[in-house]
Amino acid sequence: MGLLERQVEAMLFVSPQPVSSQEIASYLGVTTARVESAVRTIKEIYEASHGLTILFAAGGWQMATAPDLAETIEAFSGSVSLQKVRLSKAALETLAVIAYNQPVTRSEIEDIRSVRCDRVVDTLLKHGLVRIAGRKKSVGSPLLFRTTERFLEIFGLAGISSLPSLDELKEYRSDDGVFDSLEGPDKVSEEDDSDEWIRQ
Repeated sequence: MGLLERQVEAMLFVSPQPVSSQEIASYLGVTTARVESAVRTIKEIYEASHGLTILFAAGGWQMATAPDLAETIEAFSGSVSLQKVRLSKAALETLAVIAYNQPVTRSEIEDIRSVRCDRVVDTLLKHGLVRIAGRKKSVGSPLLFRTTERFLEIFGLAGISSLPSLDELKEYRSDDGVFDSLEGPDKVSEEDDSDEWIRQ
């Protein structure tokens, strides 16, 4: 690798969040085209013989472990202390509802999920996975919620358009029903607190 590739690699290594081509180019005093060429070179080298890769997520480039090593990393993660965000099954489902219907109000989330969502929405706000995105122009002017850049970063998404289709999600998680109620209102009941985890 040349100097530019090494500089870009080092910047991505130390950055705790995705870095855009524009940010890197501005700091190094080069064009975005050169930065993106350098990223491609690094990515090709990594994918040929390394345990790392470069992903595009949340509008920027991020160093990550190679996808084919997922099982190894998953097994290893159980033996080391990693920062985690703890989410209940209810919170995961609520997050999915917001992601696929944003901007959306609390009452609209409850209509879709058929459960109350006050606590789970507060939890998602606390973890920075959703944000308040203004108020809906309707009776009472209820708050609207959207997912955040952190949501994209944690789930490795370049943008909301990168989300899998609802049919794909339902097929993948049909065994536990986490995504079975992304649409279609029913009566409102109490929240489900069974635990699941997502890793930051």
